[in-house]
Amino acid sequence: MEFQSVLALFWLIAGGVSFYFSIGNARVWTSIAVGFFLILLGEIIPGAMPFLPGLDNAYVLAMGHIIGTISILVMSHGFQEYYVFTRTLDFEGSKRFVYLSVLGVIAASLVFLLINPTPTEEVRKVIRIVENTNWVFLSLINIDLIRKIYLNVKDTPISNGFIAFMVVFACIFLWKGSQLYIDVFNLEMIKDTFPLRYEISFWCKNIGNVLASITVGGTFLYLGKLLR
Repeated sequence: MEFQSVLALFWLIAGGVSFYFSIGNARVWTSIAVGFFLILLGEIIPGAMPFLPGLDNAYVLAMGHIIGTISILVMSHGFQEYYVFTRTLDFEGSKRFVYLSVLGVIAASLVFLLINPTPTEEVRKVIRIVENTNWVFLSLINIDLIRKIYLNVKDTPISNGFIAFMVVFACIFLWKGSQLYIDVFNLEMIKDTFPLRYEISFWCKNIGNVLASITVGGTFLYLGKLLR
């Protein structure tokens, strides 16, 4: 089985578990779980299943990266909400509002793409760089934020789940940071000149991606068991 197919299987499990988790647990978890689910839609399906209808369309490819950006923003907002919840035991909104808000942002992004010129390969690369930049820096911020959440809940049964989330974001940082490095320095085009740098970045990207999918699925399964 090809690597991309195996990766898609891991993320299919991780995405399915996270979406189910968002439905079956308290509102304060919804943004976090939905954000991780969006990785499956935006990142994995277009790369692993290019044979599906429409996945060679420039707008679809660009939307994949935009959804990836929305993903990290949604889950980061979710962790901020959870941190506030641990301090105040209060949160606002409903599950329906989270789902509708995410769908609304995706729809608005699609409209924005459609009213502009067709995104060329160069434009899509810029969008991907913006996406990965958000992932890299927000992963670091989220690790620190989750550490603070852990300190607030360390005496509860779910505390180890937040340690697992820190591991998740460390894996994502490896994955997205490596891809960002490849794109910024255009290593795909000059890999014959810098073969070692390209190979290290390529394998770090793939290893980080696989580890992220495994840790995401494992973390939500673990938390789901604790919160039943």
